[in-house]
Amino acid sequence: MQHVITFVEHKNGQTRKVSYELATEARAIADALGGKAHAVVVGPGAQALAETLKTYPLDVIHVNEDGDVDKYLLDPAIDYLEAVAKSVGPAVILIPNTLQGRDIAGRIAARLGAGLTSDATGLKVEGGKVETVSPKLGGSSITTCAFKPGDYGVVTIRPNSFTALAGGSGASIETVEKPAGKTYVMLIESESEEVSGEMGLEEAPVVVAGGRGLGGPEPFTTLLKPLADALGGTVGASRAAADAGWVPYSLQIGQTGKTISPNLYIAVGISGAIQHKVGMRTSGTIVAINKDGTVPIADFADLLVVGDLFQIVPELTKQLQAVHA
Repeated sequence: MQHVITFVEHKNGQTRKVSYELATEARAIADALGGKAHAVVVGPGAQALAETLKTYPLDVIHVNEDGDVDKYLLDPAIDYLEAVAKSVGPAVILIPNTLQGRDIAGRIAARLGAGLTSDATGLKVEGGKVETVSPKLGGSSITTCAFKPGDYGVVTIRPNSFTALAGGSGASIETVEKPAGKTYVMLIESESEEVSGEMGLEEAPVVVAGGRGLGGPEPFTTLLKPLADALGGTVGASRAAADAGWVPYSLQIGQTGKTISPNLYIAVGISGAIQHKVGMRTSGTIVAINKDGTVPIADFADLLVVGDLFQIVPELTKQLQAVHA
């Protein structure tokens, strides 16, 4: 028997959907291992967030509203996670693959003497071992790593790799005691990931993405952004567009970029090769606009619009703006 622990990253009780994705996946892995699904949520707002997490299939939610979690650098949060891990026993620890999550994962792995795999897009249990699937070497290789049964293992999970499914059976909420005798480094100032744009694509309900068919950087701001704004979404890009220097790599979607799962995905001038498909295949509705009706994305798009994107997109934006008006 082995348990699963998820670390819930949040700010004043506000979290990202990856937290619910991990709560759902923790249930599946814990069931396969014969253990329980735990979550650790600490810092101001933790109690309210724990009540929301109860609607997901967790067994135990470990909570502390300790203000030191926000006041100092990551060590207080890691102390709580370590305390829960040691009280639970050997477990697989799931952490979001974010800037903060990657930092926490490395530190908790060192403290527990655990194995660590990063940026995983898949998890499964084979022969009592938890196996992680991760793209490596720029997506040219897919690796499968396994943790030894009975040991601690730490995994950072790429957002949108799993589907969040509510349906909790009434998880218990337990207070985790604050570790004593610790000295921390104070946090003076920070820039949130939302401001820097790191998580914009992963969280957006609508994504309008452009590819090589746009021909240059200007249409991303003059063509795609107005459409995204009209739909309440954000702009993304294919690897070809990022490699060409038209947009920053933070907007890249695909196997070597970000994995997204918006309600609506509009691909403009994108061929839709398998590397791109991996990054957006779980989108709710996929619309492709391309002058070539035989591109790969035509095979899996819900709607394919064949024509001149430089005429179609402005007209679509105009119609949407008129509806809003």
